[in-house]
Amino acid sequence: MKNKVLLIYTGGTIGMGCNPRTGALEPLDFNNLVSNLPEMEYLRTGIEVHQFADPIDSSDVSPHIWGQLVQIISSKYDSYDGFVILHGTDTMAYTASALSFLLENLTKPVILTGSQLPLGQLRTDGKENLVTSIELASAYGKDGRPMVPEVCIYFSGKLLRGNRSTKQNADGFDAFDSFNYPHLCEAGVNFSFNRHQILKPNFTRPLIPHINMNPNVVVFSLFPGIQENIVRHMLDAPELKGIVMRSYGSGNAMHQPWLLKALQAASSRGVTIVNISQCVAGRVEMSRYDTGYQLQQAGVISGRDSTVEAAVTKLMYLHAQYQGDTEIIRKIMEIPIAGEITA
Repeated sequence: MKNKVLLIYTGGTIGMGCNPRTGALEPLDFNNLVSNLPEMEYLRTGIEVHQFADPIDSSDVSPHIWGQLVQIISSKYDSYDGFVILHGTDTMAYTASALSFLLENLTKPVILTGSQLPLGQLRTDGKENLVTSIELASAYGKDGRPMVPEVCIYFSGKLLRGNRSTKQNADGFDAFDSFNYPHLCEAGVNFSFNRHQILKPNFTRPLIPHINMNPNVVVFSLFPGIQENIVRHMLDAPELKGIVMRSYGSGNAMHQPWLLKALQAASSRGVTIVNISQCVAGRVEMSRYDTGYQLQQAGVISGRDSTVEAAVTKLMYLHAQYQGDTEIIRKIMEIPIAGEITA
């Protein structure tokens, strides 16, 4: 009996076609597009398609869409061996990170992919990304368990942990990479799985789907000349629950008393402030320099080697799960719950 994969088309470049009148890209019926791809006939996998009624530009993706994806996957979880989500590239890493937290106890592959060129174009990267993602989502070992039972992004020959991924290139086919974590698989002539880096879930536990996210978080980067009044306006917002602060290097900030006072005031009223580096590789070590130590004293916690996407979505998830319990949220932000940071 062959494995079954559910292909979920949300939108994005991969399913676009060129309007002959305007020359602009517009969504196509993905069911018809898949049926006209001869490569699909060679797959030894059962494939069914779930298409969003109105394809979504990934720039418009929101926590509501993440909730819809969770509902689709959880309602069909027992009927399929793996899931492939076709998604626009601009916010793909955010969606992958969010799903890694919302799909608690995930024991099946959920692979996000897309393309830089539409499937219908001659030089498209979409065909390889699509076909390989389906193969990876249906890849099971001799023990009957999936090879990659986690949320991943597949692009241009690389399978990446979803919540470690960042879009690195707007034009090239190698759009994504995970700078602080090894690739889970290299797709060459054969699949070369990096087994020691793949999550090992407890297969005896059921999937626990979560829908809710608290979006009252903000990202801000430190930079030379940042102004006190603007920062204070942001930090004083009464709805604010979490801040991802992108600091310098290994977690440093300027020696400005007003900044420490503002951060401490926000932290004291229950705002979770997470310090991550502006560098794409490396980690925050707040005890390395004096400014990092002062941030700790102000109530700022370390985001370690987290991506922006993982830090933002984890904050949204935890503030929805543990409403008002600031201490437990801060504690969990500093430990990995889905492989998103290095312990």
